[in-house]
Amino acid sequence: MIAKAVAAGMDSCSRPDWLQPGATALLLVDLQQGTCGDAQPQTRPAFDQQFRIHTLPATQRALAAARAGGLEVIHTVIANLTADGRDRSLDYKRCAMGFPPGSHATQVIPELAPLADELVLPKSSSSPFSSTTLDYLLRNIGIRTLVVMGLLTDQCIDHTVKDAADRGYDVVCVHDACQAETPERHSAALGCFRGYCHQISVAEFEAALLALRASGSRPFSE
Repeated sequence: MIAKAVAAGMDSCSRPDWLQPGATALLLVDLQQGTCGDAQPQTRPAFDQQFRIHTLPATQRALAAARAGGLEVIHTVIANLTADGRDRSLDYKRCAMGFPPGSHATQVIPELAPLADELVLPKSSSSPFSSTTLDYLLRNIGIRTLVVMGLLTDQCIDHTVKDAADRGYDVVCVHDACQAETPERHSAALGCFRGYCHQISVAEFEAALLALRASGSRPFSE
């Protein structure tokens, strides 16, 4: 799939081809207490500063726009299914990634807390397509376009984007609502999976949803 750029100055009466009324979902990846909140296993001052000043506000804007536009919103959180984490992927075991089921670390951070009817999927691998029923749920709901944002750009975002594209979804990565351990790793990751998705800014995402509403299209079919 060839990446397409969405013009920042989009005409209010047009919308990008990827924004399919009734078939677009927003996926927020691993934005939880154990990765970017108060239950992180180690302190990361530079990472936290970048997240709080730039990434979190961008993600809040995108989430608000998606909800206002009636998009399906889905959250994933890193969470073991077993107390000792034996269900985790080999990679997660090797790097000691994982949080006990039901623990504070598995909760979505309050600033992005799921609404009552939004799906929250616990995952124990980099890609939610490997350790959750995400693909099954998206197909049941009728989703064809998956908009992705979250952590980390060069790990779980990378895997999610590529797996979604391989399964036939039209994938959109909102790049300024994603973050890696360093800006350099973030940029390198975007370059690596550019061919698998559309890469747009939060401003472009907001403009696309405004154009959809201006066109009179219903966000989701009955």
